Amino acid sequence: MKKFFVKTLAITLLLLIAIPFKSVADEGMWLPMFVKRLNYVDMQKMGLQLTPEELYDVNNGSLKDAIVGLSNGPTPRGFFCTGEIVSEKGLIFTNHHCGYSFIQQHSSVEADYLQDGFWAMKFEEEIPNPGLSASILVRMEDVTKEILEGVTPEMTEKERSEMIQKVATELEKKASEDGKYNPVVKSFYAGNEYYMFVYQVFQDVRLVGAPPSSIGKFGGDTDNWMWPRQTGDFSIFRVYCAPDGTPAEYSEDNVPYTPKHHLPISLKGYQPDDFTMIWGFPGSTQRYMSSYGIDYNVEEFYPIIVDLFGKQLEIMDEFMAQDDAIRIMYADNHAGLANTWKNFIGQIEMLRKNKVAETKVALENQYSKWATTVKNKEYNEALPNLKNAYEILSKVSKPMYYASIAGMGLDIVQVAAEFQGYAAAAQSKDQTAMDAALEELKAQPWEEVFSTSYQPIVEKTFTEMLKLYKKNVPADQLPTFFSIIDKSYKGDIDAFTAAVYKKSMFASLDRIQAFLEKPNASKVEKDIVTTMFNSLMENMMQYRADFSKAQTLVRTNDRWFIKGLREMNPNKMYYPDANSTLRMSYGSVQDYDARDAVHFDYICTMKGIMEKEIPGDIEFDVPKRLKELYEKQDFGDYGVEINGRKDVITCFLSTNDITGGNSGSPIMNGKGELIGLAFDGNWEAMSGDINFEPKLQRTINVDIRYVLFVIDKFAGAHNLIEELTIVK
Repeated sequence: MKKFFVKTLAITLLLLIAIPFKSVADEGMWLPMFVKRLNYVDMQKMGLQLTPEELYDVNNGSLKDAIVGLSNGPTPRGFFCTGEIVSEKGLIFTNHHCGYSFIQQHSSVEADYLQDGFWAMKFEEEIPNPGLSASILVRMEDVTKEILEGVTPEMTEKERSEMIQKVATELEKKASEDGKYNPVVKSFYAGNEYYMFVYQVFQDVRLVGAPPSSIGKFGGDTDNWMWPRQTGDFSIFRVYCAPDGTPAEYSEDNVPYTPKHHLPISLKGYQPDDFTMIWGFPGSTQRYMSSYGIDYNVEEFYPIIVDLFGKQLEIMDEFMAQDDAIRIMYADNHAGLANTWKNFIGQIEMLRKNKVAETKVALENQYSKWATTVKNKEYNEALPNLKNAYEILSKVSKPMYYASIAGMGLDIVQVAAEFQGYAAAAQSKDQTAMDAALEELKAQPWEEVFSTSYQPIVEKTFTEMLKLYKKNVPADQLPTFFSIIDKSYKGDIDAFTAAVYKKSMFASLDRIQAFLEKPNASKVEKDIVTTMFNSLMENMMQYRADFSKAQTLVRTNDRWFIKGLREMNPNKMYYPDANSTLRMSYGSVQDYDARDAVHFDYICTMKGIMEKEIPGDIEFDVPKRLKELYEKQDFGDYGVEINGRKDVITCFLSTNDITGGNSGSPIMNGKGELIGLAFDGNWEAMSGDINFEPKLQRTINVDIRYVLFVIDKFAGAHNLIEELTIVK
């Protein structure tokens, strides 16, 4: 059931979370179209050996043509991960955690690819992934003038947004060339600039290879965001196209895609201070967030998510440990929740420890002094308005987020939500609308909804979410259905849960199917979960006006604040926040000092895998075959000499600036050769999405030699090695 509703919940969260320097060589996620003007000289000095045209060229093959954005759906507006093309036959490397949900979908107790891995030894064995798409950028262009031409100062924020959307839609339609391309207009600098990105979207992407989770997810949640790290975080896919080379939906007639450029792979390795370059699709940063926004996140928003997601993970852990089928069923949901949960814990800790709010206050003081010297009302009011906005959000966050996640996010409530359109049509006595709503309900994949969830997890989650809801939200901000629990069930949420799943038509597939065969609107209207749904909606509407007002204030005044910052420092290069568009970051291989007396080396090796081994532990078990190879020192071309011993480097550190969405991005040397795959950041710089920490911030990359070692020596997938362009 979680699979079916994950998109709905994600959209709900996005609607609620609509809130949103010093430039050093390693800081910044830069637009490739400006590399020649803004970055090229610095990159050359650091070790880049390619020309600007070899990096980004619209008319000829260039490095950009080897970078793919991974998304769900044929017309993506953003990307969950990045991949890179590494062969003339469309082979893609990305992270294991990027391919995790697809590996899970193809897994069963009988063929457990999560546990055992998967390797296609020939094209016919590669597995299609319905819904997965790979996008390659054709070009990007500045459309700021066209987008803002009709915008006037007198417009409300809503009118402004509507005007911008109208023009953007027209530009996208024209650039699509009757569906040949997928153009997307994106906002930059909080709406001060706009750029259009034109993509080719390939919808036939097949699973080719994945190591067992004991390699691809080694260290699990314990090691997530931590260094040292020995995770072989990679998986392999292939892009297919029509015989004429154009994008096409899945077909047996499709052929492997021949790219304009693919990345050669270097076995030479690297040394400290060596130049590194990462290209990919970073999802979101908030580098221009005010101190008021930081305080709000740390004190209000993040703790809510930590509490709710932490409890859901606790429940999943309990049942997943008991049964392999349940483990496989919930693997992807668990991984996604765990990543966000630990990320927010880290952000709370490191935003405080790294004194990020204080850093922002210093900048804001400088800005405020400057603003008094210019006759611009919006510049002068930006920070006071942001302060006011976050004060409003602080008052309404708990009722809004708990209603959204611990109320509307519950499986059975989301099922009930699907039936409310039918009930509304029945109340209006509109037979045409009733018939249409009923047909929509019949078209829903209800069997899949219930077959992809485990009822004990569903019911316990329902109970525990409501307990947290009641405990953490002030009594005068609770929805009215809690008074029903108090009066009819003596405040016993366990008893309420039992009644819900015993009586509600939304609790079982059989009851829903019976209703669809013989519909009765009164059953929907009188159902206990409909009462709960209506109560939650009423509660959210009570606070929505203030919530929306605050969000609008944040959007408007972020725009003026950022515009003012750039005007205050006209000679400074301000890179835009990440927004799931193609970016380039550059830096070098580096170690770091984490804290007093704690120094971390820039590499870690297979020796660390053996040192961390806990036989039978889901996070730290080591495959027998991997141990045999290590004990025999059978490393092939992928081993190195370290302090008089042979080993394989598993992961290494660089100073590149990345964030979520960069997962799977290629990290390259100065020649544009692949040396690894970016997959994580480090704990000490968990505040990095809001403020880059040059002394602490590091990207964790899986070494390409470990990737090839696993493919070649561990899996014996020599067919894949033969495809690659390997530079020894």
